[in-house]
Amino acid sequence: MRKRIASTKAETALEQAGRGQRMSREEALVLACRNGQPEPVPLDELLGAASQVRQQGKGKTVTFSKKVFIPLTTLCRDYCSYCTFRKDPGQPGAHFMTPDEVLALAEQGRRAGCKEALFSLGDQPERIFPEAREFLRRQGYACTLDYLAAMCELVLERTGLLPHANPGVMDGALLDKLKGSNASVGLMLENVSVRLMREGLPHANAPDKVPALRLRTMEEAGKRSMAFTTGILIGIGETMEERVDSLLAIRAMHEKYGHIQEVIVQNFRAKPDIPMAHHAEPSLEEMLRTLAVARLILGARVNLQAPPNLSYDDFPRLLDAGINDWGGISPVTKDFINPEAAWPQISRLQKETEARGFLLRERLAIYPEFVARDKFVSPRVRGKIGALAAADGFASRGGVEAP
Repeated sequence: MRKRIASTKAETALEQAGRGQRMSREEALVLACRNGQPEPVPLDELLGAASQVRQQGKGKTVTFSKKVFIPLTTLCRDYCSYCTFRKDPGQPGAHFMTPDEVLALAEQGRRAGCKEALFSLGDQPERIFPEAREFLRRQGYACTLDYLAAMCELVLERTGLLPHANPGVMDGALLDKLKGSNASVGLMLENVSVRLMREGLPHANAPDKVPALRLRTMEEAGKRSMAFTTGILIGIGETMEERVDSLLAIRAMHEKYGHIQEVIVQNFRAKPDIPMAHHAEPSLEEMLRTLAVARLILGARVNLQAPPNLSYDDFPRLLDAGINDWGGISPVTKDFINPEAAWPQISRLQKETEARGFLLRERLAIYPEFVARDKFVSPRVRGKIGALAAADGFASRGGVEAP
């Protein structure tokens, strides 16, 4: 009897989600969790429902952004157990990019046909490192975030690339500055669980990973009508219930402000030089199940992304789980966050995507549905978008002309 009831609940949840009905937390947990269930919902049924919902909102179009990755600084005050990007002063790879270095890398991207400049950097390193404060002082700035804002201005003005800043926790004053030069901004929520900040868990020494702070950044961006990228990181010790709660928090934020332009589901990959070097990675099945549940929670209209390079040769299977975006792909820079995982060539991305019946389209750092909404970008950024966007809001076929 118990098995039949659980099965009936799952069947009802799948049927309702497939029709585009809003999924409750209880329904999401029935589809996501094995706890208390005799067996999980069959993966093929879950993927089928997610694909059906994706089809309702996105049709057969799958997107990507051609970007140049600008690692403004690898110094960071957070010590996340899974991160290989952050460095302390003196460690190999510890660096703060000068304006000349930023501009040279952005120009290299422009010549290669990129339209997005993705700024990634450590969180507020000047709070703990004198070396960071000294570098910023020499450049004429008191904090990393002000320096970031200036570099975004420089790249926009001198190259025409559209900046997308992903610097960590941000307050309203900084977001006001970034809106003048950024097409969109981002911050991975990662997870709403404060449990992950306990001793011995991945966020124990990461003061900027307090979930309330990250949710506040998302809300401040929403108040300012800024197209926002966020997402969850899976496989770092969280439960499936915590994943569901994180996705529900993102959905609630989007329902309130309408500014979440994409949600990323990123899978942890072990690396030899991190504290979690021997931590088990999530399986492909687990990734597919989480993606499908994310699509059913978020609905048909939200853009759902999974990084193809973190699934290696299995990446085409991610399309089965309801995603409609591959994220940023760079022809000139590696993934500095996951340097061991090379981007797939765009030609291969297109081949694999089209082989499964989809159409691959290049987008900008801001999604087409936000391009058409005037309040989401500043007049200055809109002028730059006009030179890069096709009539339907996707990227035009040409590159960025030198200003």
